Amino acid sequence: MTGGAMDLLPAAPAAAAAEPEADEEADPPAADSPAPQVSEPRAPASSRMQMPPGNPLLLSLTLQELLARDAVQVELIPEKKGLFLKHVEYEVSSQRFKSCVCRRYNDFVVFHEMLLQKFPYRMVPALPPKRMLGADREFIEARRRALKRFINLVARHPPFSEDVVLKLFLSFSGPDVQNKLKECAQCVGDEFMNCKLAARAKDFLPADIQTQFVISRELICNIYNSFHKLRDRAERMVSRAIDNAADLLIFGKELSALGSDTTPLPSWATLNSSTWGSLKQALKGLSVEFALLADKAARQSKQEENDVVEKLNLFLDLLQSYKDLCERHEKGVLHKHQRALHKYSLMKRQLTSAAVQNREPESVEQLESRIVEENVIQTMELRNYFSLYCLHQETQLVHVYLPLTSHILGAFVSSQIQGHKEMSKVWNDLQPKLQCLFAGPHGAPSPPRSPQDGLSPH
Repeated sequence: MTGGAMDLLPAAPAAAAAEPEADEEADPPAADSPAPQVSEPRAPASSRMQMPPGNPLLLSLTLQELLARDAVQVELIPEKKGLFLKHVEYEVSSQRFKSCVCRRYNDFVVFHEMLLQKFPYRMVPALPPKRMLGADREFIEARRRALKRFINLVARHPPFSEDVVLKLFLSFSGPDVQNKLKECAQCVGDEFMNCKLAARAKDFLPADIQTQFVISRELICNIYNSFHKLRDRAERMVSRAIDNAADLLIFGKELSALGSDTTPLPSWATLNSSTWGSLKQALKGLSVEFALLADKAARQSKQEENDVVEKLNLFLDLLQSYKDLCERHEKGVLHKHQRALHKYSLMKRQLTSAAVQNREPESVEQLESRIVEENVIQTMELRNYFSLYCLHQETQLVHVYLPLTSHILGAFVSSQIQGHKEMSKVWNDLQPKLQCLFAGPHGAPSPPRSPQDGLSPH
């Protein structure tokens, strides 16, 4: 999966260490699902009732089509010094919009808030954490990678990719992008208020939608747990490859240092037949091959970090956003719907009790309050079904991403084959150069002995 749309996470240049960002000191307010407004209409306008052809609940996308929607690169811009502190900026480039803009971390934060505000019933990936004091180069690079995964998942998400907020974030090059994003989302309402099918969402849902929701949630949680373990093991393999590269390089340098030693050899130790001089020359020359081995091991580790670990992280980010969405559904709209129903049932009992006791008929204010409460309950019920409608589509989207597994495994196998092939060639080229190391006392070649040679039998 390299090149073009399939190049999910290419290798990135080493990031420069920077000091804390001045504009990241204050935590941004948490962005939760917006509470439904009482003023929302009981029934949608006739324009919202128009039905598109086919079943709108079903997604007809393939992984290739999804990845082809856009490929966004996020690179570090060399640090700039502020008045007191340094800050980090990112160059964000989009293939789809043919744009290249400069963004800071807090720009991503505001963009994330606007997405949650407009699409509370969709999978909005989480942002990486804010940078703390003393953040090092490793943290900065990890956050750059996470921001890249975030924006690519958003740019390829069907509803997000067609929203003006995304286009603004990826293409607006003027000053103060944060206010522009807020103005763009202001007074627009969320997806429920703008979707033509929101009031009819229940009609498209299967009868056993609640059962399917529970099963799908459990399945995706299991998939997440397994992929989390796969990612951890892949990270460990990359870490071992990096350590192996460093060890090979040091091993070669030590051989070179040994061959370059200029300490004179005493004549009484050589007995006029020393081969130490030629041995040193051979040892010194071996450092080139070991440096080449170290370089190939380092390149393999970098390739697997980009093509295996990062793609596993991308899929984990998607699965985590699905888990977060399920929690928002249960703790948000579903909980509020149940609470509204409970409140309404209490009101009805009070009215029934008043009727039994022949109290005064309800006043105009009580009647208006009852109508408003009924409107709220109906809106919450519609939102509950629309939330399930969106969940059904988001579940399908997760399954569209599942074939990414084959791409990840293919990249891992290819990297291992290529890496072992290249390193095997260097080892084979190195072997003939060892012959002089096994020369006998009179310069005649002597084959290397196996570890068992010279051991006395039991």
